[in-house]
Amino acid sequence: MPEQAETEERVRRAFRGQGKSCEELGSPFMGRLCRLAAERLDRKSLVGSRILGWEGDPSSKADSVALRLCGALHALVLLDRDQTLILCYPPNVTDDETLWAACEAAFRKHGDLILERLSSAPQTNEVRRSAALLAGFLAVAHTFGKPLVLSEIGASAGLNLHWDRYGYALSGSHWGDMGSGVVISPQWSGSAPLSGSVEIAGRAGCDINPLDPMSEEDRLRLLSYIWADQPDRLERTRNALAIAAAHGNLVERADAVDWLKQRLALPFPGKVHVVYHSVAWQYLPESAQQEGAALIAAAGAAATADAPLAWLQVEADGLRPGAALSLQTWPDGEKHLIGRADFHGRWIDWIGLPKNR
Repeated sequence: MPEQAETEERVRRAFRGQGKSCEELGSPFMGRLCRLAAERLDRKSLVGSRILGWEGDPSSKADSVALRLCGALHALVLLDRDQTLILCYPPNVTDDETLWAACEAAFRKHGDLILERLSSAPQTNEVRRSAALLAGFLAVAHTFGKPLVLSEIGASAGLNLHWDRYGYALSGSHWGDMGSGVVISPQWSGSAPLSGSVEIAGRAGCDINPLDPMSEEDRLRLLSYIWADQPDRLERTRNALAIAAAHGNLVERADAVDWLKQRLALPFPGKVHVVYHSVAWQYLPESAQQEGAALIAAAGAAATADAPLAWLQVEADGLRPGAALSLQTWPDGEKHLIGRADFHGRWIDWIGLPKNR
């Protein structure tokens, strides 16, 4: 059965790779759970058979099967459905044998729920990325001196559409609402970020499968993909969901390219239209990336001093560490690497705009 063995090895390799990434991003529990799955998953349960026979690419660059399974197990904990599993999850500490025995029991007892959740891709909405976005938005506001219209691609539950409603501690200074319940304080290096106020004239987002912050099921889904040994992320996300729910659902269910066509066709005189995304572009098919970039460039070519356009990105660029924070503005069309940021927003290495901007 060489084909079956090759498929199983791809799956185990995907779990090992995801575990390494989780450890690098500060989650030893997730690293351990992925390692155990890589070593011990078998076909004795429907869950194990489904995972080890995965059709498609199980890696983190495609189907992220490891995060699907871990999200399903965490959902059982958050739902208070499995006391044995709960006793093995942080802040509790157990040995590998006890943890994996609890997982295998959950595969048998809650197979239907786990299999259902394996059928859809993980969704995250990392609020700490808003700190990197804030630095970019401040640069845009400083450059143009106009109100901002926000358009976020891959917005999930829209938490990073509300970045101006959070509080930030950056390089010894504060910005925003420090009493909001969402305070973001990344490790900062480089020159101090620009300061000043920002006026938001409008905000909207799109996602192929948006989550409604007012929906209990959607809130659970989002929280289940946050790693269980990172309680600060869980608390921050819960508070951000409450803020988003208080302002209504701003995220439209739409294909990114189709949405961009409509959004970029709208006139925003006297305002700067900012198209942005954070760790979302990479999940678009290459053809969609090319078409989306062409649409933004065409809209940029039509931009004017009265109605400028900006494209702000926090995305992987194949370099390390972290992701590239880049900003392109029109009508001049200039593009700059303005910093780098951790994928979970734990640190920002700020470069800023050239001095002559």
